[in-house]
Amino acid sequence: MEVPKKIGNFESDMSREIPKEDRYLIERLRQPESCRDAFNEVIRCYSEPLYWQIRRMVENHDDAADVLQNTFLKAWQSIENFRGDAKLSTWLYKIAANESISHLSRERKRLNISIDEEESYLIDLIEADEWTDGDEIALKLRKAVASLPEKQRLVFNMKYYDEMKYERMSEILGTSVGALKASYHLAVKKIEKALTE
Repeated sequence: MEVPKKIGNFESDMSREIPKEDRYLIERLRQPESCRDAFNEVIRCYSEPLYWQIRRMVENHDDAADVLQNTFLKAWQSIENFRGDAKLSTWLYKIAANESISHLSRERKRLNISIDEEESYLIDLIEADEWTDGDEIALKLRKAVASLPEKQRLVFNMKYYDEMKYERMSEILGTSVGALKASYHLAVKKIEKALTE
């Protein structure tokens, strides 16, 4: 069975165009008198797509909301370090990815589970999710994605759900395009196998 096309209501609206980043917003972020208002605009623009990126990694609404808050807090605390070499969105997605992985690591330690046991932990979260729409195929896909190693899960989510180009993913994850393509290909093979079992 192939990986299905977009299914269920769990996918993000990340494929929708985020408002174009412009020099004006970045300039406002650099000015002490306008930084707070500009950052509020950043939060308005990026809360939803970042939430879904995080949610697909941590699989729990409350945890995703906490990680999102931590993402914006980290971004705010280091806004003066943002030089504008990369897109603002790239910088935010990188923080969100790192915060998601850090959250999962903290949860493994807190619950005293190994990285190998993380799959069953995530599947338990999926099954307990009150927001699941009951779509059996979507649920099966979520469980199959949860069975992937963290890096493959990130790559699969960015490519499949967010429809990101490999070049953009490379900027966010700091991994070569070739390695990302290989990772996505492996993820798809594993998911297809899980969906046929």
